[in-house]
Amino acid sequence: MKPLRFLAGLLALALTLGSATGATPPRERTRIDDGWRFALGHATDPAKDFDHGLRPFFFGKAGYGDGPAAADFEDRPWRRVDLPHDWAVELPFSERGSSQHGMKAVGRGFPENSVGWYRRELAVPASARGRRFVLEFDGVFRDSVVWVNGHYLHHEASGYSSFQVDITDYLNFGGRNVVAVRVDATTQEGWWYEGAGIYRHVWLTQTGPLHVAPWGSFARASVDGDRADVAVGTTVRNDGKEAESFTVEHELRDPAGRVVARAKLPARQVQADASVDIAARLRVDAPKLWSLETPQRYTLTTHVRRAGQVVDRVDTPFGIRTIRFDADRGFFLNGRHVKLHGVNNHQDHAGLGVALPDGMHEARLKMLKAMGVNAIRSAHHPATPELLDACDRLGILVIDEHRMMGTAPQIRDELERMVRRDRNHPSVILWSVGNEEWAIENSEIGTRLAREMQAIVHRLDPTRPATLAVSSSGYAEGTSVGSEVIGFNYRAQHDIDAMHRRFPGRPLVVTEEGATHATRGIYLDDPAQVHVAAYDRRTGGDSTSSIEDAWRFNAERSYLAGMFVWTGFDYRGETTPFGWPAISSQFGMLDTTGAMKDSGYYLKAAWTAEPMVHLLPHWNWPGREGQAIDVRVYANTDEVELRLNGRSLGRKARKPYGHLQWSVPYEAGSLAALGYSGGQLVAQETVATTGDGQAVRLTADRMRLRAGSDEVTLVTVNIVDREGRAVPTAGQRVSFETSGPLRLIGMGNGDPGSHEADKPAELHRYAAATHWRHRGIARAEDATALMGDAASAGWRDPFAWVPPDQQPADQAWNLVQADLPPAAETGARRELFLGDVAPGTRFFLDGRALTPRREGGMLAVDIDSAAGAPATLTAVFPTPAGGTRALFDGAQGGRRWATLRTTTPAAPWQRSLFSGHAQLILQPGSEAGRATLRASGPGLEAASLAIEVF
Repeated sequence: MKPLRFLAGLLALALTLGSATGATPPRERTRIDDGWRFALGHATDPAKDFDHGLRPFFFGKAGYGDGPAAADFEDRPWRRVDLPHDWAVELPFSERGSSQHGMKAVGRGFPENSVGWYRRELAVPASARGRRFVLEFDGVFRDSVVWVNGHYLHHEASGYSSFQVDITDYLNFGGRNVVAVRVDATTQEGWWYEGAGIYRHVWLTQTGPLHVAPWGSFARASVDGDRADVAVGTTVRNDGKEAESFTVEHELRDPAGRVVARAKLPARQVQADASVDIAARLRVDAPKLWSLETPQRYTLTTHVRRAGQVVDRVDTPFGIRTIRFDADRGFFLNGRHVKLHGVNNHQDHAGLGVALPDGMHEARLKMLKAMGVNAIRSAHHPATPELLDACDRLGILVIDEHRMMGTAPQIRDELERMVRRDRNHPSVILWSVGNEEWAIENSEIGTRLAREMQAIVHRLDPTRPATLAVSSSGYAEGTSVGSEVIGFNYRAQHDIDAMHRRFPGRPLVVTEEGATHATRGIYLDDPAQVHVAAYDRRTGGDSTSSIEDAWRFNAERSYLAGMFVWTGFDYRGETTPFGWPAISSQFGMLDTTGAMKDSGYYLKAAWTAEPMVHLLPHWNWPGREGQAIDVRVYANTDEVELRLNGRSLGRKARKPYGHLQWSVPYEAGSLAALGYSGGQLVAQETVATTGDGQAVRLTADRMRLRAGSDEVTLVTVNIVDREGRAVPTAGQRVSFETSGPLRLIGMGNGDPGSHEADKPAELHRYAAATHWRHRGIARAEDATALMGDAASAGWRDPFAWVPPDQQPADQAWNLVQADLPPAAETGARRELFLGDVAPGTRFFLDGRALTPRREGGMLAVDIDSAAGAPATLTAVFPTPAGGTRALFDGAQGGRRWATLRTTTPAAPWQRSLFSGHAQLILQPGSEAGRATLRASGPGLEAASLAIEVF
C-alpha cells in the first residue's frame, strides 16, 4: 500500500507540473481510491464516535466540523485502506444480526459496528486556483456526510446513487486539504446484504469554470438501412463570474478509432452560474452495430472552445444499435428477435461483500454468460458504473433499476441521476422505476406514480422504454396498469395470458421467476445444516415455479420478451427457508462463489447451442448400496443414454424444455450420460465414485495479472484422491499463504451455513484518554512527587474555557495527566499512540518512564493487555514560547495527544471446502514479479500455484 502523504504529494506534483509547463489537460479525472484512513465510530454514543457533534457551534458555523470532520483531527493511528471497501464483510456473524443482511454484526443492534469514518488528504497547488474541483462518489452505503477542511458539504441518504460534491470553494490552494466522510449503515434500505462503507470508486475531477456538466453528454443513434444518425445533446455549464461565449465541436470515432464524423456548432453564450443545452446531429455510413455477438462501441469526443482555445474535452462511449419491444413477438435487437435469458443479481460476492474490484464484475458476468445468460436485472438499485461498462464490452443486456418508487424531491433526484449517468450504455435496454411496491401496487396512486416516473425517465431519455416489476396484477388500477412494459414477478402470482388479452398493445416480460431453493452438491434435505437438496422443484410455495416449469411457460409464449431468474448468484441475506444459522440465500443458479448448481445446468442446456449433457447427483454414496438414487440429466442433445459401470440403463429421447430421469440402484463405480444428436455421440459426462482425499489441488482462471491493476484471479480449491479425481463430498479445512506481489482479498465455499471468516482482517477500536488534568510546576523534577497525587488541590482541566482575565499564569514546566481505560478483552493488542505535545515532552505510564517507538509518524508504545484498573498517562514538558493556552486549545480535548488502539487479531486465511469446493480471490500488487500461492491441510499433500505479475 502506498503511503497517503506520498500519494497526495504525487497528486500535487502532477498538478504543479501540468500548470508550470502549460500542459494541464482541460479536464482531469483521477481515481483516488488509495491512501484512505478508516476507523469505526459509534452510532449512538458521541464519545465513542470521536466526540463528533459535541463541539459548540458544530453545525451552526462554517468550518466547525468536529471530531474526524475537523481538518486537524489526529488520524494517524487509524487503519489505512484502499477503496472499494466494505467493513461489514470483515465483521463476525451473529445470531442477533439481521437475517436479511446475512447475520452480520452490523445494523440497529450493533451501534459500535455501524458507523465508519474515512479520511484522506488532497494536495492542490496554488497554481490550480481558478479551476473547479469535484469529488465523485460512485456509491457509499449509506447515509453519508462529506466534509472538506472542516466544512459540511453534502449529505447523501442513498446507499446506491452516485453523487458529486463541488469542493472548489473550500480548498486550501497550495496547502493541506482533508476530505472526511462519515458513513452510517445502521438503517437497511433493502432486504439483502448491503455491506457498509465506500464500496465503489471515488474520483477527483478538475475542469475549468466553463465545462461540460456532469453526465452532460448524451449520444443516441437511430439506424436507417446502411446509415445511422447520431443525435448529440450537450449541457455546458459556466461556473465562472461572467457570461461566456464558446463553441462546441464533436468528433466521432468508430470502434477501430477512425474518425467517421465531425461537427462544429455555431457560437453560443452562457450566463454566469448557468447552463445551456446544445443539440447536434452526426451521420455515420455503414455503422458497426453493437450486439450480443459484436459488442463494439463508438466514442464521441466533445471539445468546448473559448476564444479558440479548448477549455474542456469529454469522451463519451456509446453504441449504435436499435431496440424494440413488441407486444406480440417480444424483444428485438437490431431488428433480430432475441429471447431474454436473464437473471437478477445483487452485488455481493463470497469473500468480498459488496466491495468488488472491477475485474470481479467482469469475472461474474463471464460466469453467467457461460450459462447462456444474455441479460441481467440490477436488483433492486442502480448498477455500479463498472458493471455496466463490462456489460457493454461483453454484450450483455441490462434492466437498470431504480431503488424506490416516488416523485418526492429526493427520490426523483435519485431517479434522474441514474438515467443521466447510465443513458449512454448500449447494454441498457429498459429502465425499471420500481419493484413490488406492495402498498400501492393495486391502487390508483400506483397507476399515477408509475406514469409520472416513466414520464420523468422519457424526458431524460426518449430512446428506451420503462418497466416496473409487480408481484400482483389484474386489478382495475395499480403499478401494472401504469407500466409501459409490464414486468411480472413470478408467473404463478399472475394470469399473464389474461393480462396479454387485456393489454394487447403492451410488451410483457417476466422480471423475476423461480425463487427455488437449492444447495450446491447436496441431494438430501438437511435442515439442521440449513441445506436443501439441489433437485429442481418448486420450493417456495404456490407463488413460485420450478426452473424447468418457469422456462417452459416462457419459451412457449412468443409474446413474452423473456424471463429473469431469481437469482443468478446466491447472495448474503434472505436466508429463507431457514433462519440462523443460515447466512445466505439459496435461490441462485450459481452459489456465492459462482460455482454452478444443477438448475444452472438446466438453463445452460436450454440457453446454449454447444452440445452438452449434465449428470446429477455425484456418485459417492457409501452405505446406500442397492438403494435407488434419483438420477437426472440436463442436455440439449436429441437423446441421452445412461450407463452404469459400462452397462446401458436405457436411451431416452429428450422432450422440449424437459429433463431426463432414471431411478438407479447405487453401486460404486462410474455413471455416464452420453448425448446423441442425429444418431451421433456429441457430448458426454461421467461421475465416478472417488477414493479418500489425498491432496490439495489449485486451479486458477488466469495465470498472469497486470501489476497495480483491478484484475483478479479466481482460484478453485479441490481435494483429489490418489487418481487425481476431485472428491465431491470433501470438507477438509485448508490454509493459504502468498508470497511475492500477490494478495488474498477474499475466500468462500458456497455453504449457506458457513460462519468461517470471508475476509480476515484486524479489528481496531479506538479510545480517548479521559479526566485530563494539569498543573504548573517550577522544575521538571517536581513531577515525580506529584504523579500519584491526582486528588490533591492544584489540578485543573486544561481544556476548560476560562475568561482571559482569569487565566492562571504559566509556570516553567507542566505536568499533565489522563486516565486510560482498562482492557475490555483478553488476547487483544493495546497500543498507545502519542502526539506532538510540546518539544522536550517526556511520557510516563503509572509513573514508569516510557520509551516509545516511531510508528506512522507518531510515538507508540504497547500496553499490557491484562484487565484491571485504568492506567495513568503522564506528560511532563516545558512551557513553550507562546505559552500553554494555544497548546491546550489545539489539543482537541486531548485527542491529538493520546489515542489508545485495541486490535483484535485477524483470523487465519483458511477455509473448509464445501461439497468439494472452495474459492480464493487474489489481486496483484503494485510491483511486477513472480508470486506464489500455497495451500496445505492436515493429512493432505500441499499444493502451490505460480502467478506472474507483469
